[in-house]
Amino acid sequence: MSAGKALRLGVNIDHVATLRNARGGARPDPVRAALLAIEAGADGITAHLREDRRHIQDGDMIRLKAAINKPLNFEMAATEQMLDIALKIKPHAACLVPERRTERTTEGGLDVLGGLATLKPFVAELGRAGIRVSLFIEPSFEAIDAAVDIGAPVVELHTGAWCHAVEEGEREKAAREFERLRLAAQRAARAGLECHAGHGLDFETARILSALPEIVELNIGHFLIGEAVFIGLPEAIRQMRKAMDAGRATYVESQSLRLN
Repeated sequence: MSAGKALRLGVNIDHVATLRNARGGARPDPVRAALLAIEAGADGITAHLREDRRHIQDGDMIRLKAAINKPLNFEMAATEQMLDIALKIKPHAACLVPERRTERTTEGGLDVLGGLATLKPFVAELGRAGIRVSLFIEPSFEAIDAAVDIGAPVVELHTGAWCHAVEEGEREKAAREFERLRLAAQRAARAGLECHAGHGLDFETARILSALPEIVELNIGHFLIGEAVFIGLPEAIRQMRKAMDAGRATYVESQSLRLN
């Protein structure tokens, strides 16, 4: 990867649908949010169609695919129902995530070690349909090596543990978790995988993480939708883009100093 390569921002619009579903009806519309996000600088849109349809609905996925001119990333559990839907909608990408009905949000990475036999044909079928598959995994060497065995071209590192430690002021734990992310990103790149990251990121953690050159995409949702309540979605995305660019510039500057 060249030092000047831009870092992509994927915006997850799930929680616009959460607000809509809290009251019923059609507003706020996640498709409108997706279009605003793209206009403000998002490189792609992510939406998670959950088994219980707690936020995004089937019709939202169809409308998103038809309305946006940027890649649509379909977050989904590795189930036959979701596979059928993905094959009908044919998004640009599908990110396989763990899913439990009782969780408020995705609580950890996919069990790629225990699920290797199941996931391998699942990933292959999506790939044959022209859908680029990523696996949402813990930042560990074992998970990355399993992703290679499964045949997924992309991994997305779960940044939740690091972000939570930063938020709670647990400096030692935050340092350990960041080192795990750094080493995992390097391992993924060496293995020929494209490396994404996401979960719990805010302006500051996104800025810091953007300095890791192996990471080429951040997927951010809840924080941006929360900030949008106060400053508007376009401004929240512009500020996030600014933070990410500043973080990536830190890496570029460090490389320049090393060479000089």
